[in-house]
Amino acid sequence: MNFAHLHLLLNHFPIIGTVVGWFLFLASLLGKNDELRRASLIVLVTIAILTIPTFLSGVAAASMISREPGISSAVIQRHEGAAMLSLWFIEATGALSLIGLWQSATLRRDHWSILSILVLSLITMGLIARTGDTGADIRHPEVSYTIQGKVVEGPVGSILYTLEPTPAKFSHAMFFSQWSFPILMILHFVGLVLIIGTVGILDIRVLGFLKELPIAPLHQLLPWSMLGLGINILTGMLAFIAQPENYIHSAPFWLKIVFLLLLGLNFAVFYLMGVIDEIANLKPGEDAPISAKLVAGGSLILWFSVITLARYIQPFADSIRHAFQ
Repeated sequence: MNFAHLHLLLNHFPIIGTVVGWFLFLASLLGKNDELRRASLIVLVTIAILTIPTFLSGVAAASMISREPGISSAVIQRHEGAAMLSLWFIEATGALSLIGLWQSATLRRDHWSILSILVLSLITMGLIARTGDTGADIRHPEVSYTIQGKVVEGPVGSILYTLEPTPAKFSHAMFFSQWSFPILMILHFVGLVLIIGTVGILDIRVLGFLKELPIAPLHQLLPWSMLGLGINILTGMLAFIAQPENYIHSAPFWLKIVFLLLLGLNFAVFYLMGVIDEIANLKPGEDAPISAKLVAGGSLILWFSVITLARYIQPFADSIRHAFQ
């Protein structure tokens, strides 16, 4: 198995999952079904999480297959640009869906966020469809029309092509001064502090410590963890796009991604399986049920695993170079 195989395995999730999530969300609005809406939001958040390893494996696969004869570098670059634009829209949709989940748990209603999710996910469907189409062209050059190494686009494709970024532009943005990358890493650390400082204290309370604290006010702090998560995804992806060669062959990096996926599963259990409903009204001194403690304990273990693995990404930058060729 290599990165191309991994990418082919993963790339179906964003394409199919976005469509499924949008139609479920639309059905929940038409049927005024809060449980279905919660499920659809979790689908959209899950797809946003799964899109990250899909994109990462795609960059790794591109660096591998670009050396093969008959593969057009122009077609690969077009696919990378389409994938980047889709990535940001999928992550934005996931972020809004995450906010929607928090609002549903706090019994808040925000019609603007509902409309934003509906519209943004619809746009995302179109962009991810183009990404899949441009990816299929890489192995089927007979359907790609090129002139002097440049891909010829249709009317709609030409408009989208002007909006699609390239890795070179991001790399230049990250290194236009000696301070750019350090500032990026500082922001990444700030995002991590926001996550651990809010989710961590909630998990510790659920586990039975600091019982004098009620759960509801701690849950109100979760938007700060969402902000931290957004900062970390943005800065982490920018760092990867700027220097993919420092990450794609590092075993700790891919293990970190696996643990992030497990955190997404843990999050889905927290909201979809009703754990939040079991602990939302816990008062000072009251103990959380065992199901909630398992979720909280898993969250802490996974987050500290992510932090530890991040420390060893660079020292083991070439640890799987030959295993995934």
